[in-house]
Amino acid sequence: MSRTATRLAMRPPNMTALALTAGGSRGAYQAGVLQRIGEIPSLAEGPAPFDIITGASAGAINGAALAGYSARLQYGTARLAELWAGLTADRVYRTGLSAMARNALRFAGDAALGRMLGGGRVQALLDAAPLRELLARELPLAGIGQAVAQRRLYALAVTATGYHSGKSYTFIQGRPGHPLWEKSRRIALPATIGVDHVCASAAIPLVFPPVALATGNASAWFGDGAMRLTNPLSPAIRLGAKRVLAIGIRCPDSARALTDAEFAHASASAACLPPRPPLAQICGTFLNALFLDHLDADIDHLERMNDLVAAYGRGADAGPPKHTVAEPMRVVHPLVISPSEDLAVIAADLADRIPASVRFLLETLGTPDARSADLASYLLFDPAYTRALIDIGYRDANARIDEIEAFLRGETADAAAVAR
Repeated sequence: MSRTATRLAMRPPNMTALALTAGGSRGAYQAGVLQRIGEIPSLAEGPAPFDIITGASAGAINGAALAGYSARLQYGTARLAELWAGLTADRVYRTGLSAMARNALRFAGDAALGRMLGGGRVQALLDAAPLRELLARELPLAGIGQAVAQRRLYALAVTATGYHSGKSYTFIQGRPGHPLWEKSRRIALPATIGVDHVCASAAIPLVFPPVALATGNASAWFGDGAMRLTNPLSPAIRLGAKRVLAIGIRCPDSARALTDAEFAHASASAACLPPRPPLAQICGTFLNALFLDHLDADIDHLERMNDLVAAYGRGADAGPPKHTVAEPMRVVHPLVISPSEDLAVIAADLADRIPASVRFLLETLGTPDARSADLASYLLFDPAYTRALIDIGYRDANARIDEIEAFLRGETADAAAVAR
């Protein structure tokens, strides 16, 4: 038997995965969705119903927490929501004016005089040391190994981006024989997931500093896992998932409304440009491109692949395949839960709760209106905001709770169930 065949034989069939991608404080929305799932009566007192959990960016925090608490779903999801509900800026980054000013001046100095001064003195605007201390204290990381050993969990995968190679690294803690891969832009390595893996995955570029991680016999610097994770469902599928529950952080209706508004403006006055976007709006769009757009595109890609697999199955009797494949293609059923409200609008309404030092920084980057609110929505770590996001996530999951429960029981339709 080949190595691939042996690995496939060891892998449990019909696995369900949870895919979590988020950015900054928007991860609170996922906590709300998971809290409602944890209250499903048939699941509440038992283990988490996910064989595979994958996380990138703030989704790595949620994924590691759920994996560690997987023995008790309701308790674990309630604890996760409690963590987000009590989050304040000073528990995530140093908010003092002196620390902010020192970092900002060093950042500007590196940009303006880095070649003469040697450069490299500062890698980010904010010092995220408090976040590491918080996660080291609150995340039940020892529970991940226990969940794997007791076969409640097949694998936890945390993705981070290598700053030197530019590749997407997925660090996997799972059962013996779990898949690994090395592609042109994606690498999977076995690991015992620790707080540094989670911090690296959640290190928003330019905002939070890089984190050093071991990669076999060497070490390298890593940042936010969303930067190169253009296919956020890929780790779950490569690990063998048959069903993937993905929790997004983009409101489909608001995305369509913005697109319609741009087309309407262009049609109304092709010769008149809108005002130049301030730097804050550009930064917000940049972060949206990292955190929001990939999931929608990956779902579209998965639906096309499912159609292809179904068509191939119908034509399989016409003759044997011309090429031997390492792993047979299969239909993968997705279910996507997305916000029913625009999270950036909520952030704009609460912008005065951002620490004065950070608010000053944002205001120097452009106008503090809704167009620049996307940037604030990733950096607003305040209970009023995170609790609002938890509530929205809870309500969105509650509105589809029967569908979610059926999906987790394996009652999937042939067509993908996607709320978009």
